[in-house]
Amino acid sequence: MAYPEFTFDAEADAAYVAFREVGRGAAARNVPVQDAAGQVGVVLDYSADGELLGVEILGAARSLDPALLDRYRG
Repeated sequence: MAYPEFTFDAEADAAYVAFREVGRGAAARNVPVQDAAGQVGVVLDYSADGELLGVEILGAARSLDPALLDRYRG
């Protein structure tokens, strides 16, 4: 698999950009990032040693290009 890897879950309306293979429980720390309105729009996943594993984009349908999401709809 080539990284970064982009996935989109239409049911959850969330996209994920993985920078390396990320298994369940691999993220030791999740850092929510709020937008100007105070809503969490992005969550950064870090390993125990501080490596950025991936970025989860919440509300992806309103934040990302629909053509991109259609391409990766899962």
